[in-house]
Amino acid sequence: MASPARSSCVIRFGAFELDGAEGQLRKGGVLLKLHPQPFQVLLLLAERPGQIVDRKEIRRRLWGDNTYVDFEGGINFCVKQVRAVLGDNAEKPRYIETLPRRGYRFIASVSYSDAASRDVLFAAAHPSSNLVETAHGNGDPRLSFSQINLVPPLALTATETRWGRTTLKTAAAALAVITIVIVGAIFYLHRSPKLTEKDTVVLTDFVNNTGDDALGDALRQALDTELEQSPFLNVLSDKRLNESLRMMGRSEKERLTPVVGRELCLRTRSKAVLGGAVSNVGSHYLLRLNAVACSSGDALANEQVDARSKEALLGAVNVAASRLRAKLGESLPSVEKYDAPMEEATATSLEALKNYSMGIKILREQGDESSVPFLKRAIELDPHFAMAYAALASRYGNLNQPSLALAYATKAYELRDTVTEREKFRISRSYFRATGQLEEMSRTFELWIANYPRDASPHGSLCANYYFMGQYEKALPECVQSLRLDPDDAANYENLVTTYFDLNRLPDAKAALDQAQSRGLDSGALRWSMYVLGFLQGDSAQMARQVAWAVGKPGEEDQLLSVQSDTEAYYGRLGKARELSRRAVDSAVRADSKELAALREVNAALREAEFGNAAMAKRDVTQALALEAGRDAKVLAAMTFARIGETTRDKSLVKELKNSYPSNTMLNLYWLPTFNAAIKLREGDAPQAIAFLKSVEPYELAEQPSLLIGTLYPAYLRGQALLRVHHGAAATVEFQKLLDHQGIVRNFVTRALAQLELARAYAIANDTTNATAAYQAFFASWKDADPDIPILIAAKSEYAKLR
Repeated sequence: MASPARSSCVIRFGAFELDGAEGQLRKGGVLLKLHPQPFQVLLLLAERPGQIVDRKEIRRRLWGDNTYVDFEGGINFCVKQVRAVLGDNAEKPRYIETLPRRGYRFIASVSYSDAASRDVLFAAAHPSSNLVETAHGNGDPRLSFSQINLVPPLALTATETRWGRTTLKTAAAALAVITIVIVGAIFYLHRSPKLTEKDTVVLTDFVNNTGDDALGDALRQALDTELEQSPFLNVLSDKRLNESLRMMGRSEKERLTPVVGRELCLRTRSKAVLGGAVSNVGSHYLLRLNAVACSSGDALANEQVDARSKEALLGAVNVAASRLRAKLGESLPSVEKYDAPMEEATATSLEALKNYSMGIKILREQGDESSVPFLKRAIELDPHFAMAYAALASRYGNLNQPSLALAYATKAYELRDTVTEREKFRISRSYFRATGQLEEMSRTFELWIANYPRDASPHGSLCANYYFMGQYEKALPECVQSLRLDPDDAANYENLVTTYFDLNRLPDAKAALDQAQSRGLDSGALRWSMYVLGFLQGDSAQMARQVAWAVGKPGEEDQLLSVQSDTEAYYGRLGKARELSRRAVDSAVRADSKELAALREVNAALREAEFGNAAMAKRDVTQALALEAGRDAKVLAAMTFARIGETTRDKSLVKELKNSYPSNTMLNLYWLPTFNAAIKLREGDAPQAIAFLKSVEPYELAEQPSLLIGTLYPAYLRGQALLRVHHGAAATVEFQKLLDHQGIVRNFVTRALAQLELARAYAIANDTTNATAAYQAFFASWKDADPDIPILIAAKSEYAKLR
């Protein structure tokens, strides 16, 4: 964000007072709440009443010239917020007039707190004035003494009076005071800044002299949370830190001493090393924070706070960090705005924070599953620890256990008023992800980006949100931006690769995976992506390597075994597919993930249903629901029941889903119409099935979060319904969708069977040539298929009749 001019002049208009120095907007003396960016827009406009301020100038004030965000949307949001606070109307404005394709103009009459400040403010808003110049090319107003025109006093006539001399002396004294103020401002504005908003700092481990080994980690976590509130400071991410440690030949578990921190700082081109120390005498604790320039070793700022007890240390971290932020260059209004007290924002229990920080540490080193016990212990110690609930929701979401994710996310959301601004966005993300409210998630990410434009996380999340709605062209730029902002986060590569798959851009997907590997990144999701790329490129050796990597790894093994089972079924090798699914279910149960085990089993049941094995499908889905079946398992179970004609059980399950997840976007817009269509198709009412599927068209290409693929079931069922009413040509269009979008459907069963259904559509359309070719393509794909699969037996009979 560009550093805006700060005026000590209070601007008055109507009942409002705009205080640029304090960053406050008041009405009748009452402070109004206005976020920093909308405030800067209002200040910029009010500083130049009657003048047109174009959108480029607003962009420079808010973000500078080298920040790449959706500034058009950001500006619109800011102006909307300003109008809401002022009670202004865009159609009949009293304060801010919109000039289409040009910018905005402040149209209210203004007055100022004093004339001198008014003149300086006027000069700052008018570059042609000789009172103020813009120095150093960075847009910040800098007073230049040589540019000040001091008008000499007029010569007095012989008739001047004593009163006139007094007035002249008073004026001269006032002029001297103004000159001193201006000269002081020159020195103040030209002082060397500590840090800029583009600089990164490296946070080191606490020097802990208390004998309590876990205390240092807890205080570092607290300090990290304090600094993370700031939209000004950029703390080097843990993922980038770990990557740099590996490149330095050091262990990720090595303690970050000041020496190691400075080496990291230089390697990552950061600006400063920031660390802390804690010591005690009896129950009395001394907390020290220190920031050092990594290039020169010079001290930039330091703070020291006494705490009368261990429990008071969280408050001490809050006080010390707030002071340090101001000393490092963050504006006072920003520090005050983003300064939730630590004992409110994080945890009231230091012991809870210790367990939370250990959980986060274990997460980075060992993954989601291993971190759960520590996070659970944190909320046992502090039942109001909002971020611990949110962290558990994220862990269970990543482990494909949506019911548990929803429970913890809901609790975190209820406690969100006790956290920092950034943490509120994270909690909202977890909650809307768990409830499936994709539109609310998008709005959350857009606000997050507007407040913290340098954060990679909301861009990556917005990318995933778009591809879960099938909006892949909108997803791609968000993925690219998240990776640009944080090139050392494996999740950013995972999202980008998935989007390239969805867009059928396999060379780009491979290049992104190669780049991730070149940076030493690894994860279960990246391994899954490598597997999918191998499948789409016909590289069985690549697929086998990823499955072998996952063996014995809780939380990873079941996923790779399940995806391999889908591949075996894709080629009709159903016996092998069943064996792999059984192993995937057992692996998930061993990892104490019964909800995930149910999902693996019901996935196998749905395959059996599509292949014509109704009895086996019914058995498998019943076993799946007997486990701890969550939302996603129930969705696939409902689809299985619909496909095998268990309509009573299906309707009961659908009703349960509707009641439990009334706000879930994809359940309501994608799955419920698809369930209804499948039921009608089973009942022989093809026209009604087609009618149900009409509303799904905008979302039919969407990925399904639980399956990590797009099923294209709406197109598949629509094609089958069109076959029932003998519209062969129209049916070919639907089945061709599944063949054309291989990057979306991948190895799911609907694409495996689309080739056969396409042959049937050509046959109904009396296109024998294409029908023959399509049947032969299906048989070639299923050359190693188990011979007793009902749908294969039917296909061979149809082909014989065709010939």
